[in-house]
Order: sequence, then C-alpha cells, then structure tokens
Amino acid sequence: MTIRDDDEFAAAGAGAADVETLLRRVVDLIGNARPMPLSASVMINRDEVLELVEDAAERLPEELRQARWLLRERDEFLAKVQRQGDDILDQARVQAERMVQRTEVVRAAQHTARRTVEEAEAESRRLRHEAEDYCDQKLAQFEIVLDRTMKTVQAGRSRLQGTATMTGEVPVVVDEAAGSTEADFFDQDS
Repeated sequence: MTIRDDDEFAAAGAGAADVETLLRRVVDLIGNARPMPLSASVMINRDEVLELVEDAAERLPEELRQARWLLRERDEFLAKVQRQGDDILDQARVQAERMVQRTEVVRAAQHTARRTVEEAEAESRRLRHEAEDYCDQKLAQFEIVLDRTMKTVQAGRSRLQGTATMTGEVPVVVDEAAGSTEADFFDQDS
C-alpha cells in the first residue's frame, strides 16, 4: 500500500477508519514487507509507516477522550451508587439506633414501673402493719380500761347487794359521767 492508497482510503472512508484499522494496516505493511537479500531484515517504506502511525496518533486522542469520558461516567455512576448505598446504610443505622433506644426506654420504663409497684406494695404492707399495731394498742388500752371498769362495777354491785339486803334500803348508784345518783330520781314503787 502506498501513500496514494492511504489518501484514497481516507477519502473514501472519510474518517471511517479508526485507530485500530490504521494499526492493522501498519502490522500488514510490516508483515508483507519484502525481505532483504542475505539478511533477516525486511524492507519497508519508512515514510509510509510513519504516515500511518501519525494518522493513528491523530485519531487516537479522540478515541482516548471517548474512553476517558466513558470511564469518568462509569466512575461518577459508581460514586453516585456508593453515596446512595452509604445513605441507605446510614438511615438503617439511625433507624436501628432509634429502635434500640425505644427498646431501652421501654425496658427502663418497665423496670421503673416494677420497682414503683414493689415499693408501693411494701409501703402498703408497712402502713397496714402500723395501722394494725395502732389499733391493737388502742384496743388493748380500751380492754384494760374496760377490765378496770368491769372490776369496779362488779365490786360496786357486790357492795350494793350486801348492804341492801341488810338494811332493806334502796341502793344508791352513782353515775359519775352524768353527775347524778339514782336517789335523785323519784321511784313510785318505793
């Protein structure tokens, strides 16, 4: 292939040949080069190979720009997806922490409620025992007073029965609380 063939190829393709095609042409050119007599080297047209390599180099940056653009888009997409994933994980952590806090609050409230009920029951038992002790003390004092009163009444009645039978008189009973005696009342039978 000569420079003219390249010009025709470029004119016919009008930019259709990409870098890969140009590089294949260089490989074909070198592969189909005529060997030099009595040598392992081959003869190639230096200008023709340089022209193909320069053309490939001119087209190469556009290809690289497109590849870089695709890589940048891919990186931006991956970064966006990573940010979204991180946001989702952060939201999940926050929600889990809230749930744990709610659970802890509920546990603490239940513990406080149990403790309050236990304290109230203990206070109730204590107050009931104190009330029972107070009532028992008052009843014991009342029993003592009643016992003394009963003994006094029995002694008084015994005396009255002994003196009334001897004299035949009506016994006089003194009611200290009312401040009167039975003798103050009129008895129509006597």
